[in-house]
Amino acid sequence: MVKILVVIYSTYTHIYQLALEVKKGIESVSPSVEVELYQVPETLSQEILDKMHAPPKPDIPIITADKLAEADGFLFGFPTRFGTLPAQFKAFLDSTGQLWYTNALNRKFAGIFYSTSTQHGGQETTAFTTVTYFAHHGIIYVPLQNGIPHYGKVDEIIGGGPWGSGTITGSDASRPISEKEKEASRLQGKDFAEVVSAYVNGKKA
Repeated sequence: MVKILVVIYSTYTHIYQLALEVKKGIESVSPSVEVELYQVPETLSQEILDKMHAPPKPDIPIITADKLAEADGFLFGFPTRFGTLPAQFKAFLDSTGQLWYTNALNRKFAGIFYSTSTQHGGQETTAFTTVTYFAHHGIIYVPLQNGIPHYGKVDEIIGGGPWGSGTITGSDASRPISEKEKEASRLQGKDFAEVVSAYVNGKKA
């Protein structure tokens, strides 16, 4: 059995919606691929979240760092904050020091998906600032495969790119995720699961 975790931080539900599409893509690969959906702990107070008009968090479990050691791969999803990963997710990754010390995540796999409020809000720099964690842990980063449908088109806004699937939410978080963005997220989940499965099953053979 191959085990993949989808781990997110979502403020206005966009990342959670993308995560559901990613999960569908993973599940389409094989019944022998197990996928679990988690969220990282919130660091903002409810008072601040209320002032931000943030909706309630999705009804999914909160992850602890040691859970990562149980999986073969992880897809991490989060919104961009000033061109980098948000403090909530950084705090979670910063808590993986013991896993680094014991080399527990070495040769596992990871990919990312993300959102920004604008077209130039830092989707690539968000990826750059996340990949450093993978390098220090010896985690193998899996980008979104070449030949992604729609990314070469300019007739409408499309989030994401070769680093991972994504969406652009609008400055007031009112833009819904497009069908093309959902399609890319499903493709990312499928592609990631195929890569991880090939490695894990190949080692067993």
